[in-house]
Amino acid sequence: MTEEKTVTEWGNPATGLTLKITGVLHEEQTPYQHIQIVDTLQYGRMMILDGVFQTSVKDEWMYHEMIAHVPLMLHPNPQRVLIIGGGDGGCAREVCRHACVTSIDLCDIDQRVYDLSKEYFPSIASALLNPPEKLHVHTGDGIAFAKQFEDYYDVIIIDCSDPVGPGEGLFTRDFYRSAFRALKKDGILVQQSESPIVQQPLVHAVYEAMGDVFPLVRMYYSHVPIYPACMHSFMMASKKYDPLKDEARTDCPQPMKYYNRDIQKSAFVLPEFVKECLRGNYSF
Repeated sequence: MTEEKTVTEWGNPATGLTLKITGVLHEEQTPYQHIQIVDTLQYGRMMILDGVFQTSVKDEWMYHEMIAHVPLMLHPNPQRVLIIGGGDGGCAREVCRHACVTSIDLCDIDQRVYDLSKEYFPSIASALLNPPEKLHVHTGDGIAFAKQFEDYYDVIIIDCSDPVGPGEGLFTRDFYRSAFRALKKDGILVQQSESPIVQQPLVHAVYEAMGDVFPLVRMYYSHVPIYPACMHSFMMASKKYDPLKDEARTDCPQPMKYYNRDIQKSAFVLPEFVKECLRGNYSF
């Protein structure tokens, strides 16, 4: 009997997701993290960083559409955008679809993520393979990159991995202060903020830290099957616009597979247990 090959990500010490795989296409240790490229039976090709499932060809749009279009559609005229992390190119691909955006800085710390994404995930990394003039790709520390700017960006998107290793500093008050300075007076910051089911203390910590720096913080969520418990949160910090009160633009690029006008506002309508999580009361 042939032994089945699997990969498992542990969302916390008690909960994990195990997927059957048909093969490991690539594996290496970079100066920053351990990278695996695998083919899974359920979700197709997938990238894993330090044991954490990052993206798969079957469900990546559930994540990338929501991290990109929700803040961009809330802002009335987003022209300059910074993406920190996002070396797979999926977020950049979605931001590039907005005609109003004239300049995009993409800064990931690991050049090998760029390289392997272009080789193994061409549909996700399409903006990296054929970059438009408005996309500027940088390799380096996103925290240091953001510190160079003041009153410059309309939207900053933190498309980072978990708060360990190279992504740890992106979840701190010091970084949020740098992002605040880099944003214009009506700027918006969005960061992926993990699962409000299996990582509740982290979600609450991000909410509290952003709230110490920005006048308005709202959480919204999407459903991403390869992420812990399928429910994935994003934290939006805004200097001016409130996604529950201010009307979003209606000129979103088409077609979409997840995002739509209804979700723009309804994604911020939270279940009661998530509201309690943001107050520091954990149910899991």
